[in-house]
Amino acid sequence: MHTLLDLVRRHTNGHSDRSGFAPTPFRGLGAVRVLHPGELQVAVQKPLIAICLQGRKRVTIGTKSFEYGAGEALVITADVPTISQILDASPSAPYYAVALELDAALLRALATEADLRPVDSGPIHVEPADADVMDAAQRLMRLMERPSALPVLGDALIREMHYWLLTGRHGAAIRSLGRADTHADRIARAVAVIRQDYASTLRIADLATEAGMSESSFHQHFRAVTTLSPLQFQKQLRLIEARRTMLMERAGIAHAAHLVGYESVPQFTRDYTRLFGMPPGRDMREARLGA
Repeated sequence: MHTLLDLVRRHTNGHSDRSGFAPTPFRGLGAVRVLHPGELQVAVQKPLIAICLQGRKRVTIGTKSFEYGAGEALVITADVPTISQILDASPSAPYYAVALELDAALLRALATEADLRPVDSGPIHVEPADADVMDAAQRLMRLMERPSALPVLGDALIREMHYWLLTGRHGAAIRSLGRADTHADRIARAVAVIRQDYASTLRIADLATEAGMSESSFHQHFRAVTTLSPLQFQKQLRLIEARRTMLMERAGIAHAAHLVGYESVPQFTRDYTRLFGMPPGRDMREARLGA
């Protein structure tokens, strides 16, 4: 782990953006450096694995919270809204992590080749990082120091890392991403519809049809996969997008609320305060002051 930490430290020191994220030439792979414990960050995460190399972080989904630190991996296996916070970081000992978005198509191909059966599992897990996964991540980070080898070896190493994820201790958590027509796969189709049209009125019957389920079965499996009801999921999507619009595009509160589908600005303000911990006006002032 110390070698991987050193590689991530060198990469993030030269390539981190304001948020601390440092992209890499590999699709879906990035590194993170954070110098201070942070405020709550709300986002809709894609399926991924994040390996903490130094520091500590908490991630909350629905009513469940997970903490992970050096040598541990967070695995998220569904498109879910998360609230995260860096707990342990300082300029002398930053929080460092490496993260890989999981490629469902690649997982599906590897699971078929290896004849691995899908397993129904919750959407988020914290476990010790597999040695084989860490080794593949280390070789990926080292490869960036040899640019001429990137187009030759990069895809093969990404494929190898997915294989070790499927067959190692993380496999049970992510195997549902590797097979079509599982409950997770069906719910993912409904989630894609909500994400594409989150500002519109949600029709549960249409989502259940998209998932190929009865309405009662759809509700049950949607909550099992995401820990939220479809309406709660849509609400968090709306609020996250409204915050992005106000922060990045400097939209007014009322405009942002109506843009994401709210008819009542007071209701928007109440929901926003419950999710982000403060009213939108105060949140924007503090966020811009911090920036």
